[in-house]
Amino acid sequence: MSDHWSSEEVNLIITDYFSMLSDELVGNPINKTFHRNALKSLLRNRSDGSIEFKHQNISAVLIKLGLPYIKGYKPKWNYQQILEENIISFIAHHKSTLELKFIQFSEITSVHFENIDFNLIIEAPPEKQFVFSEPENQYQKKPIKINYLEREQNNISLGTKGEELIMAYEKWRLITLGKESLGDAIEWISKSDDGAGFDILSKNENGTDRYIEVKTTKLSKDSPIFFSKNEYEFSKYKSNDYYLYRVFNFDQTPKMFNLKGNFDDFCFKEAIQYKGHF
Repeated sequence: MSDHWSSEEVNLIITDYFSMLSDELVGNPINKTFHRNALKSLLRNRSDGSIEFKHQNISAVLIKLGLPYIKGYKPKWNYQQILEENIISFIAHHKSTLELKFIQFSEITSVHFENIDFNLIIEAPPEKQFVFSEPENQYQKKPIKINYLEREQNNISLGTKGEELIMAYEKWRLITLGKESLGDAIEWISKSDDGAGFDILSKNENGTDRYIEVKTTKLSKDSPIFFSKNEYEFSKYKSNDYYLYRVFNFDQTPKMFNLKGNFDDFCFKEAIQYKGHF
């Protein structure tokens, strides 16, 4: 049997995925095994692994479209074009219902991080990989023009809570290293200077400055980040002491990873905005 999925199978799994996503976005628990078993009976002898992989493909398409995805399905980028086309069609037909959930996802912040065990908060960063190149007409194809992943990251309440977490983490880190006095020197820069190019001025173990940029999301660590030209240029200027702290899964059990260097060292950047001069 061919590995290629028929249009009917693709539409079935898209419908199943969005059923789960709609629940997850409003905080309802989802049973992936139940969904997979129910879906399996409608498909052409597809294995559990094949279904799982296709769900991950759908996550990748949604990230490409700037939309939230199911956290438990890590994006896989090598997918059939028919999948992207059918997802775009599905979203267009359910736009009014879905967009209300996307707005709620990006604008509502009800997260708490009391009693965090900082020994357990660190995870390995995702591997740096080139994902895709946007076709010139991609914007016209999108049924929803707003990038809700970017809107979520720009949520001031969410960003502030993420920075509060990192402030607490940095104090804990320095105390753990026996450098409690350095913890008293930590500054929350973004509270006073949004154009500094970083959010928190902390200290390395040897007392030198550590410049920290914090990016926070309620999604998984595979969700893309958005950064300004000023942040990018500052990361290059101070690359020896510049750190990205990526906080994720923030609405459940917050996790984080950190990366040292400049943005070119740890991710591929994509131009999404231009400035015109006359």
